[in-house]
Amino acid sequence: MAGDGRERERAAMVERVAELFAETAAQTGLPALDPRVRAALESVPRHRFVPDTWADAAYDDAALAIGRGQTISQPFIVALSVQLAEVGPDATVLEVGAGSGYQAAVLARLARRVYAIEIVPELAARAAATLAALGVQNAQVRAGDGHAGWPAHAPFDAIVVAAAAREPPPPLVAQLAPGGRMVVPVGPPGGRQDLLQLRRDAAGAVATVARLAVSFVPFTRAAPGGGGDASGPGEG
Repeated sequence: MAGDGRERERAAMVERVAELFAETAAQTGLPALDPRVRAALESVPRHRFVPDTWADAAYDDAALAIGRGQTISQPFIVALSVQLAEVGPDATVLEVGAGSGYQAAVLARLARRVYAIEIVPELAARAAATLAALGVQNAQVRAGDGHAGWPAHAPFDAIVVAAAAREPPPPLVAQLAPGGRMVVPVGPPGGRQDLLQLRRDAAGAVATVARLAVSFVPFTRAAPGGGGDASGPGEG
């Protein structure tokens, strides 16, 4: 975002992300940061998506607390997840675990349309407000349990999950379009987690590849009888 006074910090962050792509290429199968993903990272003001207390650390390559036990993911992991999702300019994307809205903003720079779900209503409202304040018009955030996905807008060309599940949620796999990709961390809290890339073929078969060991907050579900999804603010 030109003229916000944080361009040098953002550029340094992106350079560090590019270095980590090179360092992890043997594991991820991705030798370099994609130019489209780089441009998206360079254009999104990460400091707008973190609490004021963390503003000075906004461009560190680190996860930061955003409240309610949730975090904004490490920039490298955001970039890796987005790149593994292979988001094209005509893609319709589902994000599960919107958190602060930062990854949704990055995805919105790459896709035609982004639908994001966040289980904590307070965070969903804050993410939607931040996206709106930045003029992001092709991303929509709602509060709800992301395990069920967003059937009204399926199928999705890409699904990016930002919390660790015990297995790829079957309803999300079912909402992938033929040829669609899902990126999801899988593993127990505090134990080994792997960032998986799933790809659904034209016949519905799903191939899965583990790309990198990661550490995410747990995938949170709504309590039984909790009333299901609550509508969050609309357009972001």
